[in-house]
Amino acid sequence: MKALVGRLALVTGASRGIGAETPASLARSGARVVRVARSLEPGTHDGFDDLPCDMSDPAAVASLAATVLASLGTPDIVVSIAGVFERIAFEHASVETLQQHLAVNLVGPFALARGLLPAMRARGSGLHISLGSIADHNGFSKNSIYSATKYGLRGLHESLSAEYRGSGVRFTLVSPGPTDTAVWDSASAESLADIRQRSTMLRAGDVAEAIHFVATRPSHVIIDWLRMGPV
Repeated sequence: MKALVGRLALVTGASRGIGAETPASLARSGARVVRVARSLEPGTHDGFDDLPCDMSDPAAVASLAATVLASLGTPDIVVSIAGVFERIAFEHASVETLQQHLAVNLVGPFALARGLLPAMRARGSGLHISLGSIADHNGFSKNSIYSATKYGLRGLHESLSAEYRGSGVRFTLVSPGPTDTAVWDSASAESLADIRQRSTMLRAGDVAEAIHFVATRPSHVIIDWLRMGPV
């Protein structure tokens, strides 16, 4: 029997990269998956329930959560992946750019959790997975904005884990190292010299399978933090 049959999963950032790979991985184990991304057309496509949402807009996220709860029920699995990434030297970074990244990488996940976790607690079960980064525990050059948002996301994860302890709702932070996705498409080989070439990075499917592993653990197992990277 497939491990996730009868489970409802919601995945944000589901239009590309890790966010596109994850719904397929969960569906293969039997989950009904709601894909969320700003560019998606509403409706059922390829077996997925698609809902468009701008994750940088807290009101839109609150409306999304209310729609899901009313029309589909309380999710068993929430995977918060939507995010933005840009390497910027600190002295070229602006407060406006920080605010834009915070809106997607931290405010959006907070709003989604705020919209869905009360119902998950009331039911007494559920799994909330946040996609962090190696940058949620380590600082890197030209990464002040991204790291600030991911450190914040880790703080949110750890606080929710503490506040919901004993409720039946579990929390996991998945923190991958460099992953070959479209975020690197504009990067030159020279600009990647202090990181690593794309051919040696993780693949989006690697991270999706790690998320799948977390999602298919029995309800008595908590994986607080899963850190992964390329060799």
